[in-house]
Amino acid sequence: MSDPIRVVRGDSLVPADPTPGMDRQRAFELAGRLWAGQVETAPGTSSGWHHHDSNESCLYVVRGILRLEFEGYNGYLDAEPGDFVHVPAHTIHRESNPTDEPSLAVIARAGAGIPTVNVDEPPPPHGH
Repeated sequence: MSDPIRVVRGDSLVPADPTPGMDRQRAFELAGRLWAGQVETAPGTSSGWHHHDSNESCLYVVRGILRLEFEGYNGYLDAEPGDFVHVPAHTIHRESNPTDEPSLAVIARAGAGIPTVNVDEPPPPHGH
């Protein structure tokens, strides 16, 4: 028999996987297979560069703008409320918030790697 259904209340989330400029909070982690939580990015800030090891990450933007920059791409992509974002394993990236209100995204990660690996800024794409 599987474990019973459980509810993790919003006020029960725990700080997790620190990256400068971001406030990640974990709801649960299941035997290294699934990580679920949220991330809030303060207005006008950028996170440090990082990747999520061998984990595939999916985000759902609840409020604000989640701006993503990533290795090998010149520029950025913006995700808005209602948008889903997929960040492939090992992709070096950073998030920022270009607005004057906090952004909030829900995160689900699948895999058994290290949840977050903070790294130095990658070199610019070739030819730029």
